[in-house]
Amino acid sequence: MIRWLTLTSLGAALVVVGAPCQTPAVRAQDFGIPLDGIPGRLDAITDIPGVAVGHTTLIRGSGPLQVGIGPVRTGVTVIFPRGPRDLAPVFAGWFSLNGNGEMTGTAWLDDYAQLLYPISITNTNSVGTVRDAIIEWGRPRVPGVFNCCLPVVAETWDGDLNDIYGFHVTKADVFAALAAAKPGAVPEGNVGGGTGMQCLGFKGGIGTASRQLPDSAGGFVVGVLVQCNFGLRQQLRIAGVPVGREVRADQPCYDTTRRLTAEQEPMRCPRLTGPAQEHGSIIVIIGTDAPLLPHQLRRVARRATLGIGRMGGISGASSGDLFLAFSTGKIDASPDRQGVQPLRMLSDERIDPIYEATVQATEEAIINAMLAAQTMTGADFLRVPAIPHDQLRSILRKYGRLKN
Repeated sequence: MIRWLTLTSLGAALVVVGAPCQTPAVRAQDFGIPLDGIPGRLDAITDIPGVAVGHTTLIRGSGPLQVGIGPVRTGVTVIFPRGPRDLAPVFAGWFSLNGNGEMTGTAWLDDYAQLLYPISITNTNSVGTVRDAIIEWGRPRVPGVFNCCLPVVAETWDGDLNDIYGFHVTKADVFAALAAAKPGAVPEGNVGGGTGMQCLGFKGGIGTASRQLPDSAGGFVVGVLVQCNFGLRQQLRIAGVPVGREVRADQPCYDTTRRLTAEQEPMRCPRLTGPAQEHGSIIVIIGTDAPLLPHQLRRVARRATLGIGRMGGISGASSGDLFLAFSTGKIDASPDRQGVQPLRMLSDERIDPIYEATVQATEEAIINAMLAAQTMTGADFLRVPAIPHDQLRSILRKYGRLKN
């Protein structure tokens, strides 16, 4: 029997009770993977003062796909740049590495470069529902939204594991994620918008990481949250090691003897080789407390590309790789009598450490998503394995790339 539990204390809502036991997540720093940079206290986007994250996770049903019924493996994730109690706007910029995806509100960002609503991430077919819910939630709460702008809602495709055409994410689910948003540790892996996602041939999902700059570089924090759903297994690299070519583990496959479609049949378990073409995506949200202006944040957003490249990603033609960067630096100084508004900006001569931290945190956030994710079986008995931790340790040790 399925029961539902609201876990606002964990920054998550609507999580299945009685599902396979979720063991404590092992993260890249604890695993002993030698990564560059100094993580913040939580090693999460919530190391940026004020940032809050909430998830709604929807997991129910099993067996053959029945559109409108299930199985359901999906959800929604929300990010408040300043937290639920401070809805003042923040500067933001965005970048599309490959545009086979959606991020709403980008026309507004191009011209006005401010975020007024919390950021949301979900599955491809739920963008409209989430956008509508955010607008409804924000109308009485967010200053200045009347007749001005649309929220940022981004997506990746979970239609292999999830009944994506059943449209199971509802406004109530979005409201639950908003209510669950909190600072502190961020649940990762099979949660929120990342519930049904696959990454580099293994189970993917939500991951986060941060970097604390030294005082000599301004002492700023850079935090990243990803919804990881991209890449092929043979591309996977961790700490420079070609893990995808070394690992011996099942490929995602349909674990059933029932009749499959012509498209599904080649993926019946067991399967030895991965698909020939990438068809996934990644959303990267970057935050910082450094005082950056929109043109600088657009450049920061581009640097997520380099972190993805470290993991082996190539941004295939079918991939939707969309990135957004925001700064929590205050922009509410009052204009003078001539309408001139003073603003603060980090000198471009001092911005390179922000770029470097973005690359480092993006790379680690993807690793954290994969380490936290657990094997999942979804629609039509598709089984997507988690990356095997023991094998990963052995492979990294073989190449001299394990600290522990």
